[in-house]
Amino acid sequence: MGSLMLLDGPVCGRCGRPAIRSVADCAACRGHRLGFASAAAALRYDDDAGRALVHGLKDGGLRGLAAPAAALMALVLARPDADVLTWVPADPIRRALRGYHPPQLLAEQLSERWGLPARPLLGAPLWRRPQRGLTRERRRSNVRRAFTALAPVSGRVVLVDDVHTTGATLSAAARALRTAGADAVFAVTLARADDC
Repeated sequence: MGSLMLLDGPVCGRCGRPAIRSVADCAACRGHRLGFASAAAALRYDDDAGRALVHGLKDGGLRGLAAPAAALMALVLARPDADVLTWVPADPIRRALRGYHPPQLLAEQLSERWGLPARPLLGAPLWRRPQRGLTRERRRSNVRRAFTALAPVSGRVVLVDDVHTTGATLSAAARALRTAGADAVFAVTLARADDC
């Protein structure tokens, strides 16, 4: 595993994509309705080290990576002006098979570092087709109305996930939070794909 490539350079202020030319005019999110107010990530997913870290936490059973991964997120990302942290929920079948849920572990670790409470605010269906391998449009339709708030939500919410690819999952979860009453939703992830 090589060195992690941090996203500490210019990024789009709206979707968090690494900015090639202009932070103010991002071709990736221009014209798209996003469910979140802003998105930020700590590192690039599109390099070997970033991918290895994410896959170790997500698919490799290495739940102990959550603490150093969240420490990295807290180091690179500014703490959003928010009231509570939550996470993108997993469907119960996938969670049972894995034995834990990486976004929840990251949110709980960030809670300690940022001094914000972490609470489960969203539920997911019993099973949902994985997003991996789907096109951008199929990802959107796969998560459309996939999440529901567990109770009314108030204030400003930080929504945590492990990887931001197209933003379809983050947007769908953020919309569910806003429908339930959240004033604003700020998405934060461990990693961000460059080309989605």
